[in-house]
Amino acid sequence: MSNDKRQEIVFAAAALMHSRGYENTKLADILEEAQIGKGQFYHYFGSKHELGLAVLDHFFENWNQRLMEGILSSGKDSETKINEMFDWVIEQQRRNQAKCGCVFGNLAVELSEHDEAFRSKLAAVFETWVNKLRPVLDAMILPAQADPSEVDKMAQSIVAMIEGAILLMKSKQDLNILVNITDQIKFLIKCFVQKHSYGTDVSMQV
Repeated sequence: MSNDKRQEIVFAAAALMHSRGYENTKLADILEEAQIGKGQFYHYFGSKHELGLAVLDHFFENWNQRLMEGILSSGKDSETKINEMFDWVIEQQRRNQAKCGCVFGNLAVELSEHDEAFRSKLAAVFETWVNKLRPVLDAMILPAQADPSEVDKMAQSIVAMIEGAILLMKSKQDLNILVNITDQIKFLIKCFVQKHSYGTDVSMQV
């Protein structure tokens, strides 16, 4: 029962922080949303900061299970993994009407400069994504092989472009922006694969 109540508080805070951000989510808002008093809150968390880190862990666990493990680590072929990754990203933003953005990107912009605990956890999130993309990209160019540094750059670029696309989508509240940019990222991945599979610079042929 104790763990259930703790989870209820995390879920309540997660919804608020995703929509409003960390700083704009006040303790009073969390208490009201979770329907608890201060005493009960401090029974489970020593501070709002501790709760915020628990919220980040909650988002990571869900994201890791569904996207990293469920899609990028599945037994499907690499092209299917890439397409399903983009479909999943778009669907998450569709559910939020293109308004909330990526919780990891939001918190990185808001907190990375002045909160080391959040910065290190968020850096680990994005590094996890890059690490999962590397073998997917490697598999797409088999039997050829690319310089690991080139694969790493491409994996980082994919994550950066997705996060940038979500930020631009959020500023316009227009899901089509994300859809269009993910189509462009797919094209760039295709160019990368063809270049390293056949040794030609496909971008120069388009």
